[in-house]
Amino acid sequence: MKRKRILTSAAIALSVTLAIGVPSSDAKPVSKDLDRTNRGIDVQLLGVNDFHGQIDTYRTIGGRKAGGAEYLSAYINEKEKENKNTLLVHAGDMVGASSPTSSLLQDEPTVEIMDEMGFDIGTLGNHEFDEGVEELKRLIDGGSHDVTGDFAGASFPYIAANVVDKTTGETILPPYAIERVNGMQIGFVGIITQQAKNAIIPSAIEDVRFTDETEAINKAVAELKEKGVKAIVVLAHDPVDSDKDGSNASGEAVEIANSVDDEVDIIIGGHSHRYANTTVDNKLLVQSYSYGTAFSDIDLVIDPKTKDIVEKSAEIITTYHDGITPDPTVKQMVEQYQEEVGPLIDRVVGEAAEPITGNTDKSGESALGNLIADSQRQAMGTDFAFMNPGGIRADLDAGDITWGELFTIQPFGNTLVEMTFTGKQIKEVLEQQFYEGGNTILQISGLRYTWDPDAPIGDKVRNLTDQEGIAIQSNKEYTVTVNNFLASGGDGFTKFTEGTNEVIGPVDLDAIVTYIEQQPTPIAAPNTNRINVN
Repeated sequence: MKRKRILTSAAIALSVTLAIGVPSSDAKPVSKDLDRTNRGIDVQLLGVNDFHGQIDTYRTIGGRKAGGAEYLSAYINEKEKENKNTLLVHAGDMVGASSPTSSLLQDEPTVEIMDEMGFDIGTLGNHEFDEGVEELKRLIDGGSHDVTGDFAGASFPYIAANVVDKTTGETILPPYAIERVNGMQIGFVGIITQQAKNAIIPSAIEDVRFTDETEAINKAVAELKEKGVKAIVVLAHDPVDSDKDGSNASGEAVEIANSVDDEVDIIIGGHSHRYANTTVDNKLLVQSYSYGTAFSDIDLVIDPKTKDIVEKSAEIITTYHDGITPDPTVKQMVEQYQEEVGPLIDRVVGEAAEPITGNTDKSGESALGNLIADSQRQAMGTDFAFMNPGGIRADLDAGDITWGELFTIQPFGNTLVEMTFTGKQIKEVLEQQFYEGGNTILQISGLRYTWDPDAPIGDKVRNLTDQEGIAIQSNKEYTVTVNNFLASGGDGFTKFTEGTNEVIGPVDLDAIVTYIEQQPTPIAAPNTNRINVN
């Protein structure tokens, strides 16, 4: 570890204010012709995506625990023993939406653990931008923060070919890097989905823009080819998924694979937290779920004569706890971080009579979403409240409710905003939940409605009333609470930017802590009867 931090209670307060997988069979190897008079160089790439600073949180998969930094590290260590020619890489969102053990310390613990694990290269996800470009660069390059003091930064490079400074026109990070393994050069290109702009608070990215991924990759590949690099891997924070046998591949990374230079051999995807192990246009595409519950084990062979990748295959490996001993060094690091933030995280603020989860019914409504929306509506004293489902990052277990649990559920430190909308505008907001290919159902408080899946987009919402059953009137004005992410048009809800009479409220975490403290104990899961679907 780089240093010992001292976190004061005042620093903790400032920090708060700021601000799954199953094992698969191997994919069929993809091969080019190898001149067997030249022995191929075996190389192993171990890929992680969407870790989200979950250094001390576990998931249950098929009745077995998985995840946690010390277990992910143990698996990586075992795999590295199989091939000395190993590179450890990631495809973004390694920090952000993190557990409080990491987030309260500005995600420096996650970066330090990545260093300990020996990451060789990574790219940016949308959550690396949660606190803006300056803080992103501080975590990478090092620097001082008011909460945590001096930080050395990451000891491995980050790359991003399609994140451009609006003023200079240059990428904010190197677009690519070349790693040398046993005399062979492997070029890595980093990209992030252009849709990231819809998942980041606009003020955090006001000075940058996300350019077309394919164009950025092809430009970087052309430069790599000029340098004699033929083995090329794209670290893509772009969604991709497939069936376990590699069929039914879909997602932005599939479109990219079909359109980029054929010198690209492998695309490691992310962002959608899905499984992928497939081949598209002779390019191997993988994604290994999220939160450290799995990683991608990619085996490839480089022809030493042509310098190109001639064989490639992958396996997605789940980090089950049983059958492996956790990495003792990483375990000790995690325990130290937990000790630093423990007094705040362990504070009990209430009790839950039953689990309250973010699992949605067919209408898109969840009990936990209702609880959060209710807390925000009460905090601001408005007619209605809306909560984006992507901001709910964990479930609430039965029993004691701790501050740390609530932080894990809502880790972004979003500020609540009161605004005024007409009934017509509220209807328009709800219609924006539905789009070609899917929907994003907002969690609500104070409202009731029905939506029709067979109705055309733009006209799906029916029977819109308040919680007493009184119809919402188009020309009447109502007060509404949202978080600042939604207020700025996040998740594509541009209609929220039309609100008037804006009033800034508390941080969303403070709102739900206060709400739970004021409820009769133990609290029960709210009924899911606010949204209906025909």
